[in-house]
Amino acid sequence: MIMVGMISVYALAAVGISLQFMMVVNVFITLYVVGGNALISRFIGQRRKKRASSLLFALALFALFLSVFVSLFGYTLSDTLYALMGAQAEVIEEGSTYFGILSLGMSVIFLDALLYNALSAAGDTKSSLYIKLFSSALNALLNYVFIFGHFGFEAMGIAGAAYATVIAYAFNVIAYYLLLKKTSAKLHFIPIVHLPDLKRAWLVGWSAALERAISSLSFLVFVAIITMYGTSELAGYQVGLRIEGIAFMPGFGFAIAAMALVGQNIGANRFERAYAMGIISGRMAYIFMGCVGIFLIFYPEFLVHFFTDDIDTIRVASYYLILVGLAQIPLALNFVYSAALRGAGATKMTLYINVASLWFLRVIPSYVAYEVGFSVIWVFIIMNIETLLKGIIYWYVYQGKSWLYTKI
Repeated sequence: MIMVGMISVYALAAVGISLQFMMVVNVFITLYVVGGNALISRFIGQRRKKRASSLLFALALFALFLSVFVSLFGYTLSDTLYALMGAQAEVIEEGSTYFGILSLGMSVIFLDALLYNALSAAGDTKSSLYIKLFSSALNALLNYVFIFGHFGFEAMGIAGAAYATVIAYAFNVIAYYLLLKKTSAKLHFIPIVHLPDLKRAWLVGWSAALERAISSLSFLVFVAIITMYGTSELAGYQVGLRIEGIAFMPGFGFAIAAMALVGQNIGANRFERAYAMGIISGRMAYIFMGCVGIFLIFYPEFLVHFFTDDIDTIRVASYYLILVGLAQIPLALNFVYSAALRGAGATKMTLYINVASLWFLRVIPSYVAYEVGFSVIWVFIIMNIETLLKGIIYWYVYQGKSWLYTKI
């Protein structure tokens, strides 16, 4: 995003919108990842490694099958998707190039998500750490080479950023494949398709996918509302969202821990320990995210300057960071407790909470604020209020413990 921001504010906005499209792509990924996580973690808790490994193989085939359709759709309709978001002509031109190339790499993106989450569910996050560190460095290097044209390569602009991303994902998949071939790996590829297990994963995953689909639609509408304010507001929101990702990371990490540990302990019939794992993960998440939130509140402009020199974009992004810095603790609870519920297979519960919250507490009030004539800052305030209320709801549901006994 920093390098793309050096091209133009239109390129910055285009890549930002593509992140929203990737949220829609994640709907399809959720179909096999969430149900697969819940089952794999339970199998590992029951010490049934072979069963977990055969499920991983079946899910990989399913992921490749889905990726073909998503690739074709994204590549052929990328310009139409940006136009539907109400983007300006320059943003559509840059965005269709970027997302069109990204769509061609959906097979490696789908496999990367599966392998990362499966190993995490089995309790191996260190291997992913090393793989992702190397691929992130590779991605950054290739961005520098392809975007600006170094070491004999032609400057490709935003297209270079897309190629770099796809190559980095391909590296991840190769590294995971080599890892799974090791005898010491937590999981392997065992070429057995056990249809009942695949069906069980699907039954858990469909409600999580439906939740993700409705949530993604709500985020697309939310971004479309911000787009109506103008390109600077859109770019400022996207830059702020990327910087907030620094605070997200501990939340995602402890959410993965909660999902894996809750599922494994439920599989081992240790329900109180499963509950405690979510509580501990939640505490650690909100301590880390709260500390980062303080930094976002006091040094927003310093962080935004790394991405752009556009004054209006800096102003919008800075307001965004100050406001979301205040909401990091309830956001941490959202991450961890919803992940714990998914790890237990209680995906219908998260479906109801997220859909109701996003639409009735965020999207609809934000649209009303735009129509009334309020500034984009009020949209960010509404977003924060929704995060706080949803965090309270998840805390209440988690305390009830009924989700611990979800049948898969």
